[in-house]
Order: sequence, then C-alpha cells, then structure tokens
Amino acid sequence: QVQLVESGGGLVQAGGSLRLSCAASGRTFNNYTMGWFRQSPGKEREFVSVHSWITRSTYYADSVKGRFTISRDNAKNTVYLQMNSLKSEDTAVYYCAARRRSGSYYEKELYDYWGQGTQVTVSS
Repeated sequence: QVQLVESGGGLVQAGGSLRLSCAASGRTFNNYTMGWFRQSPGKEREFVSVHSWITRSTYYADSVKGRFTISRDNAKNTVYLQMNSLKSEDTAVYYCAARRRSGSYYEKELYDYWGQGTQVTVSS
C-alpha cells in the first residue's frame, strides 16, 4: 500500500508559477512510476506528466510541454511538478498517482494509488 499526499496548490495569476509536491509513504518509493493528472469541473481526469521508475524518462501532455517539469527526490520520497507560465486553462484539481504496472502512461486506470488532490486556480 502506498499513501500519497499532495500540497502546493493555490491561487496564482496567469503567467505565474507554482510547485506541487507529492509525498509518498508505505512502500519503496523509487520502484514506482509517478504521475500527475488533473481534473476540471465537468471534464475527465487527464494526464499531465509522468516519471518512469523503469526508464527514468519523463513525459508530458502536449498542453503543458515546455511549461511544466516533473522531478523526483527518492531520498525524500517526493515527486514534484514545477508549473511555469500558468494559463487559466490550467485551473484544475491536480492529483498525484503511483503504479508498478507496465502499459500506457496516459491511462489513469493503470495507476494503483492516488492522492486526495490539490486545487490550482489560475486567474486571468
């Protein structure tokens, strides 16, 4: 079992930055692929970014590429999402997720553990 707790959300003006954190506990953190998803009211939860524990590679949704950066600190059992040049369309609840299974990184159904989410609101 893995417990995930997100923090760092808040209200920011368009063009600003936020850094989200996700603290993990319960199992060996560095053996898990860690992802970030987001969900806006009335929309499906969508993939944002992922850090693979197998390949150590990172992937991003096209909508955030070049603006968001995912990183992880295995010593602190924490994964981060640095969000720059924020836009109003980035407003959502952001969720951290963890998985061991192989398969598409974009499929939320393949993630086994989820945090409670943190709200990000970007004002224009």
